[in-house]
Amino acid sequence: MQWFANINSIAFIMRAIDILALFGLIYLMLSLSNDRRTLLMVRGIIFLLIANVVSDRLGLRLLNFVLDKLLIGSAVAMAVILQPELRRFLERLGRGDLLSLFQPTTSRRTPVETDSVVEEMLEAVIELSQNRTGALMIIETGEPIDDRDFSVPGVRLNALLSKELLHTIFQTSTLLHDGAILIREDRIVAAGVILPISDRAASREIGTRHRAAMGITERVRNCFCVVVSEETGSIAIAENGILDRPISSVRLREILETKLGNYRPATLGRTVPKFNWLWSNLNLKNMVSRKSSEKK
Repeated sequence: MQWFANINSIAFIMRAIDILALFGLIYLMLSLSNDRRTLLMVRGIIFLLIANVVSDRLGLRLLNFVLDKLLIGSAVAMAVILQPELRRFLERLGRGDLLSLFQPTTSRRTPVETDSVVEEMLEAVIELSQNRTGALMIIETGEPIDDRDFSVPGVRLNALLSKELLHTIFQTSTLLHDGAILIREDRIVAAGVILPISDRAASREIGTRHRAAMGITERVRNCFCVVVSEETGSIAIAENGILDRPISSVRLREILETKLGNYRPATLGRTVPKFNWLWSNLNLKNMVSRKSSEKK
C-alpha cells in the first residue's frame, strides 16, 4: 500500500509540475508582445488547448483530431507573427542569457531628453491649437508599432522631433498634413500615416482625426494619440479607444510627462508583466465572476 501511495504522490507532483510549466510558457508568450491582438490570439490558443484536452478525456475523437490540427496551425501562425520577438528570445537562450527576461530594463531616455521632447511637443500642440491647425500624433509607449496596423504606413522621415518640424508637417500647404505622424522616442519616424477609423459610436461633433485616433488605440495598446481639432482648436487625447476631450495645456503636460517619463521599451528585456496584468488580459476574472453570479 505504501508503494502505491508513493506512486500516486509522484504522479500528483509530476502533474503539478506539468501544469506550472504550461502556465509559465503562457506567461512567457504574453510577455513577448504588448500588442492587444497578440494577447487575444494567445487567449484563443489557450481556449483551443483546453478544449483539446477536454475532448481527449471525453473520447471525442473527431473533435479532438480537428482541434489538434487547429492548434498546430495556430502555433505556426503565432511563430510567424512573433518572429522578431522569438528571434531575440532564441538569441538570448543560445547565449545562456535567459535570466535577463525577468530583469527590469532601464529607459533608453535620460530625464533631460524626456523633458526636451515634452517641451517641443507641448509648445507645438499649443500653437497648433491657437492657430486652429488640425494635427494628429501617434506616440509610442512601448515596442514599435507594426506597419500592418496602419491603413497606409506613410512617408518615412526618421527626423529629430522639433516644434518647427511639427508646424511644417501640419501646415495645410504641405502634402503630409492630412495624415498622422508617428513619434518614437525623440524622433518623427513617419508622416502622412493613414489610420484605421473606429467603428465605435461617438459624438457627431468629432471628426475623422478623432475617429482615427480612437481606431489605432483600439488596435494597439502601446501608444496614445494627441489630436488637435481643425474646427475648434481643442486638444484631445485618445488611449485604448477612449477619447478624452477637451483637455487643457496643463493637463496635456501632465500626460506627456507621465507617459514619456515612464517609458520602457517593450522588448524581451523589459520587466515581465505582473500576474494581475496576466489575469486581467486573459479575462479569467470576468469569467469567474460571471459563473459565480449564475450560480447565485
